[in-house]
Amino acid sequence: MFARLRAVTNPMKNSFSILCVAALSAVLPANGSVNVIQHRNHDSRDGFYIDAAFTQAAAVGLRRDLGFNGTISGNVYAQPLYIESGPGGSAMVIVATESNNVYALDASTGGIIWQRNVGTPITSGLPCGNINPLGITGTPIVDLASRSLFFDAEMTPMPGTFKHMIYSLNVDTGATNPGWPVDVNAAVPGFDSSVQSQRAALGLVGNILYVPYGGRFGDCGNYHGRLVGVPITNPGGVMAWATTATGGGVWGVGGVASDGTNPFVATGNTFSTGGVWSGGEAVIRFLPGPIFTGSPSDYWAPTNWLSLDNGDIDLGGSGPVLLDVPGATPSSLVLALGKDGNAYLLDRSNLGGVSVPVASSHVSSSAIIQAAATYRTNQGTYVVFRASSSTLSAFRINPTNPPTITSVWSVSRNGCGSPFVTSTDGTNNMIVWVVGASGDQRLHGYDGDTGAEIFAGGAANELMAGTHTYSTTGIVARRRIYIAADNKVYAFRVRRQRGISNSTLPTQH
Repeated sequence: MFARLRAVTNPMKNSFSILCVAALSAVLPANGSVNVIQHRNHDSRDGFYIDAAFTQAAAVGLRRDLGFNGTISGNVYAQPLYIESGPGGSAMVIVATESNNVYALDASTGGIIWQRNVGTPITSGLPCGNINPLGITGTPIVDLASRSLFFDAEMTPMPGTFKHMIYSLNVDTGATNPGWPVDVNAAVPGFDSSVQSQRAALGLVGNILYVPYGGRFGDCGNYHGRLVGVPITNPGGVMAWATTATGGGVWGVGGVASDGTNPFVATGNTFSTGGVWSGGEAVIRFLPGPIFTGSPSDYWAPTNWLSLDNGDIDLGGSGPVLLDVPGATPSSLVLALGKDGNAYLLDRSNLGGVSVPVASSHVSSSAIIQAAATYRTNQGTYVVFRASSSTLSAFRINPTNPPTITSVWSVSRNGCGSPFVTSTDGTNNMIVWVVGASGDQRLHGYDGDTGAEIFAGGAANELMAGTHTYSTTGIVARRRIYIAADNKVYAFRVRRQRGISNSTLPTQH
């Protein structure tokens, strides 16, 4: 929400709590614009949407909109985006594919408004990896003030050559903006596109675009965890940070989180450190740029980071989530979820360096690789996450000194993507949604407090093909859920309730 406010007001520093979300919904006009401009909807990466149509009673009748075309070309790992007031006043869904195709679809009909191919995707020659063809993987981001769409595309301009190109397109026409794309090989010393991947969602803080990089599946070559900063008004002024050791990739699908001033990332395992922490297995906060101060207040790594390194047990399998827990001490927190199955809570004002966290709990018997969501009901502050390919789980963060973690519900699943959450007003009618990715390939909804199933996947028409484990997630706008899968964007809608129209549904926050 706060990134979207750049289009209409001055930037501000925020805590990104769900409390702020609820408060904003009360003061913004009910007929305001609805825009989903980034992964998980907010800079905090909470995966939370407010839409008055999604009562639990109405959600039982959710159905796929068979009049929505949504045909595209290419496999999809990125989350779709939603932009209101596009060409001719039409709302549009933006989606990017591994074939390096970018589409703007009419949000009502699924017809193509514009499409653009930015280059030849990679199909062979890489030393390792598990995506083929390989093009646009990380979720793009939109700056509404400049009407610009940003993304990283991997491509092979000539056989045997590999490039990462950072693009900026006019969101209304698909035309490349002046000064773009940025050739990352040329702009960042030591960057090797053959071994660096771009899987995590992009971030935009102030006027700087942040693009995270890691290694490829198989950990081949001399890659580093990297965060590249590109000023959107001066794409030639690139800055970059990298782990001092090999490895430490920033690859969790949630990508770059932000408090409105500082970007945060989580890193994976490093190699050949000699026992000296060198940027891996950590949550790191940056000054704008990105600039890493090296101060213990600006990073956290668990005391057993070296054993995590040696076991390939990445902390960075999930990106950081920023959340507030009123009544807790501290109350402004960062959540990290690791492949070790642990949830870690950190003090956002002082991350603590290599130290014990504010709180931790073993919440999964499997490696956690996903993007979590967070929400608040009258019963407390929750986090819901993909505990495994067959398990969706939730825990509550208790408002104590220090905060503690209590597991509250878990459901078995036939496939499990990254969850997202709807509420009618920020507190009530909380529904956790998840796609049976690489499983039953259906959308399911659960009560946020209890885990009781609300929407059981629907009938034959609700089946989706080509979803991907841990990365497939949905977005919510104007009574609809949009989900992007291979070669297709699907739209689901709830029936209109008496007294509620599209023009009176609240802004997404």
